[in-house]
Amino acid sequence: MEDRDRAVPARWTPRIDPAIWTEPVRGGFADPRTLGLPGIEQIRAYLRGGIPPPPPFHLMGLRITEVDEGTATFTMPAAEWLLPPAGFVQLGILAVLADAALGCSIQTLLPPGQPYTTSDLSMTFLRPLPADGGTITARGRVIHAGSSAAVSETLIERGPGRPVAHATTRCFLLPPIDPPPDPGEVPSGHPPEALPDDPYLRPVAGRPLTQAEWDTRSGLDVLEALGTGRLPAPPISHLTGLRCVDADEGSVTFLLPATAWLTNPTGIVQGGSIAFLADTVLAMAPQSTCPPRTTATPLDFKVNYVRPVLPDGRDLVGLGRVIHRGRSLAIATADVRNANGKRVAVASGTALIRPGPWGPEEPSAVEGEA
Repeated sequence: MEDRDRAVPARWTPRIDPAIWTEPVRGGFADPRTLGLPGIEQIRAYLRGGIPPPPPFHLMGLRITEVDEGTATFTMPAAEWLLPPAGFVQLGILAVLADAALGCSIQTLLPPGQPYTTSDLSMTFLRPLPADGGTITARGRVIHAGSSAAVSETLIERGPGRPVAHATTRCFLLPPIDPPPDPGEVPSGHPPEALPDDPYLRPVAGRPLTQAEWDTRSGLDVLEALGTGRLPAPPISHLTGLRCVDADEGSVTFLLPATAWLTNPTGIVQGGSIAFLADTVLAMAPQSTCPPRTTATPLDFKVNYVRPVLPDGRDLVGLGRVIHRGRSLAIATADVRNANGKRVAVASGTALIRPGPWGPEEPSAVEGEA
């Protein structure tokens, strides 16, 4: 089936300065020979300093803290850099954290020479997360391990007993390398440390929108003002290059540069980063249908991955479209394509429509016709 059938609309070309995603990337990638180690030993080599931290370690503070058979724990600071136009960390950014914990928990059970790939990622919003500088934790655990696929889950928490999201993933096990590569002697050193001027540690650039800016503009007006520069770009745009280039009622287009800053230890753009773009358009397409002082709060999403994305620096394109809009619920779909127009992921999600201030509130049961 042909998947190059949609031209990318781009009415706006927002300028974002500073543009951190254009800086030389920090971090590194695993030596392919380490695939000759059991999966859990690959991760332990990283914890011992034998494998350099991947770029998201320096960009967002993403890091692994614990590993055991079938489990992996990652943390990330709830930094202001992660804020979208709304004043709380969006579900898609939490996907970056979740994807790391989910994939690595599966990796711990793999034998030498066994590659794997993520098939899909599902996330459910539980509680809003402010950017208060605290620690976000994702503890991934395997709940099924078969001969060709494995499933894992994680609860993302902001402190003990404060869950903010739940996620699951399925990974396919690829044909093993036979014979596995000889890993040689994996060096050891000190555990990886942040650099003093890593992006997430710098003074934040940009800001979320104020309540007055939300109250006096419809969702579509907000998107147009962001796209044309009449409203300031949020911090997450300065960090990653995410930007809105077109919107109409019920549809939006966002771009995200596929840079090495967003890659996993194998040098491929991380699945969580692709989910971040998908979640953005799944959230903002329903928002484009809202009048002033009405918000579309994302409740969940599911992403299916179609093909890998190389960090060539060109823009990934996220196209979101509302397929159902009731009084209190909206359902949207997302199509994510690379710069050549090839589809890399598809997604769907649900948003709660509610009048009132934008300020984060926990989702509640929906009454009446959806």
